[in-house]
Amino acid sequence: MRARAESLIWIVLVASIAVLATVFWLQYQRDLAPCPLCLYQRWPYLAAVPLAIVALVIRREGFAIGWRQAAMAVVALGFAAGAAVAVYHIGIEQHWWAGPTSCSGGDAGAQSVDELRVKLMATPVVRCDQVAWSLLGVSLAGFNVLASLGLAVLSAWAALLRRDL
Repeated sequence: MRARAESLIWIVLVASIAVLATVFWLQYQRDLAPCPLCLYQRWPYLAAVPLAIVALVIRREGFAIGWRQAAMAVVALGFAAGAAVAVYHIGIEQHWWAGPTSCSGGDAGAQSVDELRVKLMATPVVRCDQVAWSLLGVSLAGFNVLASLGLAVLSAWAALLRRDL
């Protein structure tokens, strides 16, 4: 059982690093700037890397299994939350519901030209309600739903494995 729990944690760790490497490559090498919701969707991956490392080190150093399980449970909850944010983002991209005005435009509500200028300067360049990139009709948020749900399941599975000896 030990090899299986450790293998699951390694998969979560490597997959998280791969996803982060991909989105940073798209951002910095392909000039695909993220919207605010895209940035929120990175948080579970950013948290999963150190937590997975801690889960691996804890087990190797002989600490209690409960700590490893707690770390992986937190990772699983983070990925579940990330999947929920990604579903919300897909709904905004598909115009199923309105997104926050901070990243989807909306009514400027300006009473003067100066007020309009201030509001326009505060509006982010990248909008959440426009698909910046897609493959076969699936946006990055769509791929993130799949990745986050898969990693949530693997993390929960690793957290539930108690006999690791």
